[in-house]
Amino acid sequence: FFVNIPLSLIAAWMLVAPHDELVPKPMADGGEGTLDAFEAAVAGSERVPVTVQGPDDRPVDAAWLRLPDGSALVELALTSGITLLDPLRPFDAHTIGFGQAIAAALDGGATRVLLAIGGSSSTDGGAGALAALGGRFLDGDGWPVPAGNRGLGSIARVDLSGLRERPARGAAILSDVTNPLLGPFGAAAIFGPQKGAAPEEVEPLERNLGRLVRAMPDRAAFADAAGAGAAGGTGFGLLVWGAHM
Repeated sequence: FFVNIPLSLIAAWMLVAPHDELVPKPMADGGEGTLDAFEAAVAGSERVPVTVQGPDDRPVDAAWLRLPDGSALVELALTSGITLLDPLRPFDAHTIGFGQAIAAALDGGATRVLLAIGGSSSTDGGAGALAALGGRFLDGDGWPVPAGNRGLGSIARVDLSGLRERPARGAAILSDVTNPLLGPFGAAAIFGPQKGAAPEEVEPLERNLGRLVRAMPDRAAFADAAGAGAAGGTGFGLLVWGAHM
């Protein structure tokens, strides 16, 4: 769909200016259609199918994109995106599937991962993605907390010792958002309502994100980074993994 839009524009333009030379350039902002845009723009790219756990736990048939230089593009909207939910689940949607797709790209030999994080459905601070990459988010009894923002409210300890290593050439976050994780311009306050949160639900979403940060004191500074609040805080989770904006 997204790739066909410029072709339609060209066709209409040529009706009124048939002698103009038009060169389509696929573009995206990190959200829906980013993988399609890369596939259209990069000759020799290969779409690799993967089935992941969707934001409401139902399986989702998605894909990651293998690029000719050995990089992989993984699009959050395809695995954990807001268009996959009806109704929306502001407290329980998660990013596990996004992490599973990243893991699949690593298993596929990616030497670098490009992480497109627009169009998310959740406000889980990227905890779901980190869990799929080997992180453990535990309650006071040592049991894994439930996925989603609601589960963050039970976190007592975070164990990142089992996180998968980043690929040799690193991990880059593709996002057009500069919001921090917390505060009046953070993930819950600005983007929570877009993900289905009622006005009175924004504060609990924020509180649970804060608990996630406090459970990782050595990584807490990432919460203030530009873009940490992107995709319901997935930017924060990816920064914790060692990705860069």
